[in-house]
Amino acid sequence: MPPDATATKKRLLGAAYNEFAQFGLAGARVDRIAEAAQANKRLIYVHFGNKNDLFDLVVANSLEDLAKAVPFTAEDLPGYAGNLFDYLLEHPQVLRLTGWAQLERPDASLAQVDAYRPKIDAIVGAQRQNIVTETVAPADVLALLLGLTTAWANASPALRELADQPPWDRERLRIHRAAMIAAVRALTELPPSPSENESTGQPRTPLTR
Repeated sequence: MPPDATATKKRLLGAAYNEFAQFGLAGARVDRIAEAAQANKRLIYVHFGNKNDLFDLVVANSLEDLAKAVPFTAEDLPGYAGNLFDYLLEHPQVLRLTGWAQLERPDASLAQVDAYRPKIDAIVGAQRQNIVTETVAPADVLALLLGLTTAWANASPALRELADQPPWDRERLRIHRAAMIAAVRALTELPPSPSENESTGQPRTPLTR
């Protein structure tokens, strides 16, 4: 029986995922990927092309898996931010991969642009339905949401060491997650209308979703 090419490709992609997440594109070694996958190094070039192509595929696959696991919900951006926070906490390799990609592959590919486009379109739709504020541009809404969601993971280790509890303590993460969701809600909620302020004399209660 000939070897199962599909199984070999899966092993190679899994090994490449771990290798690239740890060492980035420049530091990764094809030999180590092949050894970890128990496959001939030549098969990497047969199935995936060069190392750059393999890296781009691994990053794209990881983002596709994230999108499937955490569907984008423009009508509930705070909820999406919370779900994304949870996923990234369980899959820290995704942030490491995207961090390496920004450093080593800084030019946006068409595939990356196309991955963001539906999210931007969804935010535009939510703004037109008066679900999300129009005072912040759609691309800025998404950029700020992603920045808030990943703020603790991307914070300097020196800053994390100054936290009042161990940086990755479950209770501390729970409190941080709640604060992050509140910040996303404050960013995306509709501003109070003059009539509401005049009629009540009080700031509008934040939207709950």
